[in-house]
Amino acid sequence: MTDVTALGELLIDFTPYGTAEDGCHLFGRNPGGAPANLLATVSRYGGKTALITKVGADIFGDFLIDVLRKNKISTEGVVRDGIHNTTLAFVELNAEGDRSFSFYRRFGADIFLTPEEVNSELIRDSKVFHFGSLSLTDEPAASATDRALKTAKDSGCVITYDPNYRAALWPNKATAAKKIREYVPFAEIIKVSREEAQMITGIETPEKAAKEICGMGPKIALVTDGGNGVTYAAQGCVRHIPAFAVKAEDTTGAGDIFFGSFISSLLRLEKPKEELQISEIESCVKRAVKTAGLSTTKKGAIPSIPNEKEVDKG
Repeated sequence: MTDVTALGELLIDFTPYGTAEDGCHLFGRNPGGAPANLLATVSRYGGKTALITKVGADIFGDFLIDVLRKNKISTEGVVRDGIHNTTLAFVELNAEGDRSFSFYRRFGADIFLTPEEVNSELIRDSKVFHFGSLSLTDEPAASATDRALKTAKDSGCVITYDPNYRAALWPNKATAAKKIREYVPFAEIIKVSREEAQMITGIETPEKAAKEICGMGPKIALVTDGGNGVTYAAQGCVRHIPAFAVKAEDTTGAGDIFFGSFISSLLRLEKPKEELQISEIESCVKRAVKTAGLSTTKKGAIPSIPNEKEVDKG
């Protein structure tokens, strides 16, 4: 049985790597896409994973499939597209290592995944099904996501959700907020940034927002806030975990790595969600905060995932 199957974008992150002698910016090719980052984290810590997505029949698609295989993520659900190219994203970093994105996705293969191309057997054979909101921005990927969610629910999967709001990929913030909010009740575990929590609830305070989100259906709500740490709500409790102190170089993928680490730790408990103790949930959150913090000391997303010895030592 697969531990986690995810559906969503798989793309290239072109990340800054300094400047050339003539002052031109240099970019390094890195694998990207929040679902892939999360799965790579789960795989790094011993989980069995699979990704349902679509990439171009181009050199970038070849590269990404090779990365999935090297990270022990099943490519059985990956579809190749001979018409649309692999999606690209160029990342800019400020002095604190925080990111802004420019996407080349209007004809990106990931948004052309059809419902018929969803590998339902992968989902039925999974403990956890994970999705984000980027597959909801366009058709036919949005309908593919709906089919996958129905399969996951009918199969008894634990459903996890990361909205992963990217303003450049939506017509406007109001449209994004409405769509993102519609899918919250599907999730049993949700990870949102502070901005996304406010989009969903209209509440600025992370503690109140986390509690409100749990009232919408999820059993566990995780609100990340960069260097301010994470606030979580579960079983009627709301608690805050400070960030792990590091000198951040690149925050790309840190939220995905946080969530992947959290899910991995929960799976290792081998307990039904109804039997989880709040102390066990908090332990998973703390380890995930540490893992994400360590990841920001390296460039890129998947390449920055720390191994278990680094997490245990750090």
